[in-house]
Amino acid sequence: MSEKVVVISGASSGIGEATARVLAKAGHKVFLGARREDRLAALADEIGGAHAPLDVTSRESFQSFVDAAVERYGRVDVLVNNAGVMPLSLMDSLKVDEWDRMVDVNIKGVLNGIAAVLPRFTGGGHVVNVASIGAHMVMPTAAVYCATKYAVWALSEGLRQERDDLRVTVISPGVTESELADTITEDFAASLMEDFRKLALPASAIGDAIAYAISQPAEVDVNEIVVRPVSQR
Repeated sequence: MSEKVVVISGASSGIGEATARVLAKAGHKVFLGARREDRLAALADEIGGAHAPLDVTSRESFQSFVDAAVERYGRVDVLVNNAGVMPLSLMDSLKVDEWDRMVDVNIKGVLNGIAAVLPRFTGGGHVVNVASIGAHMVMPTAAVYCATKYAVWALSEGLRQERDDLRVTVISPGVTESELADTITEDFAASLMEDFRKLALPASAIGDAIAYAISQPAEVDVNEIVVRPVSQR
């Protein structure tokens, strides 16, 4: 089945928005979710998709979002768990509220998405979890963020092994154009990220990777793709 119904979290900007554009252009039906409904509506109108409000930290919100997609298109074939936050800081700064926020969005949000779609998949299905190069490396100010992305990798691998009929893909972007850095409140971490992001890839590069993964034949499961700038070490 070349045309698929794809639900995307965090679709109002960055990688989520770029992925929606790439997949819609490829002929897939995209159902967009995020908290900023005005931006969702504008994007959906532009690319011919549909949308519904989504707070990934709420199990009920994610369930309602997936239910709305099924009501609109009759099924869901692919979940792109993309929503994430990255308020980097030194551990000594004790920004514990920001730690909680990363756990709630980056880990629990992924689990809420998985819980919502698994009962809706018929004869297969595909979960695409957007992790990070931070799932493979740790750097100062990023300890908690990297921990959440390690968790996304582990959850994905465990899910893959449990289901013979389910495809699971982890997309691990390197530095990429997005609004993630806007959530950083610590000056030291923001300064480091400003230099780091000079190498940033366009978000469409990640969208292309996701499109590749979901376009493979049903018997092919692309387990992980790491995408980063050539000059990123």
